[in-house]
Amino acid sequence: MAVAELGVVVLDCPDPRALAGFYAGVLGGTVEGEGDWVDLKVPGGPGLAFQAAPGFVAPKWPTPDDSQQFHLDLTVKDLDAAEKAVLELGARPLDAEDRTRTFRVYADPAGHPFCLCAC
Repeated sequence: MAVAELGVVVLDCPDPRALAGFYAGVLGGTVEGEGDWVDLKVPGGPGLAFQAAPGFVAPKWPTPDDSQQFHLDLTVKDLDAAEKAVLELGARPLDAEDRTRTFRVYADPAGHPFCLCAC
């Protein structure tokens, strides 16, 4: 028996509204809130929240000496089309050169790693 249900995944970042806007462009949904805490309500799925973190330091990718902390796996139907869209929204590639794999790794505008997965 579960003790709890997942409420929301919270990402620390320097600008919650801007990062929520990036993920709204990737996942759809509605951005709600201002200031130090902003929610992204995603239709048909769990939401994300974004919390202001003064002194935020982005995870490094890849490095054995630093933790990536966590990453999001985002399922897509077409890797090439999804890649084009996230790059236009402000993502940057971290590990996307191998076109034979079913996933590619990017960083959001605040530096959090995420994968586009056609799995």
